[in-house]
Amino acid sequence: MAKVFRFFVNLWLTLASIAYPIGWLCFHESEWLNGLIGVMAVMWLLKGIQAVRFQRFFAIGMAVLLTVIAVTRSLETMYWYPVIISGVLLTLFGSSLFSEQSLIERLARLQDPNLPPQAIGYTRRVTQIWCGFFLFNIATCTALILTQQYQWWAWYSGGISYLIMGILFGGEWLVRQKIKQ
Repeated sequence: MAKVFRFFVNLWLTLASIAYPIGWLCFHESEWLNGLIGVMAVMWLLKGIQAVRFQRFFAIGMAVLLTVIAVTRSLETMYWYPVIISGVLLTLFGSSLFSEQSLIERLARLQDPNLPPQAIGYTRRVTQIWCGFFLFNIATCTALILTQQYQWWAWYSGGISYLIMGILFGGEWLVRQKIKQ
């Protein structure tokens, strides 16, 4: 039951993260956006209650931040939401490169605990590529915010960045299938 609940909280947060920039583009001055931020705060709080260690602190911090944004109605602060999420993911992926196992290697070992040596190098390379994507995402969103290109920010953070992630996932899967042969 807890797994199903956690799945739906994560799914809802993912969908809300995608929908928010598109919602901003379509309903810029609407109360609907403020309500969405409030619901996102509740979802982050629920995620924080179930999470452990760093994830708990991060999730509760996001719940507090989103609550402050919803209460103060400072919607322009939400422009930084994708930057914060990418920064946290960059920290998680990047810090794992300085440990014995990269984050992708840990995920791969959940499926196959006995990875061959070439797979370990491959997972480290994939982790580096994801770090590059997160850096690119941070730089692009920051540049669009600082130059006040908010329509492009909405298109990029609500669509283009997810398209790039899809290409990365799909491309990595194709390369992995070829390497396994």
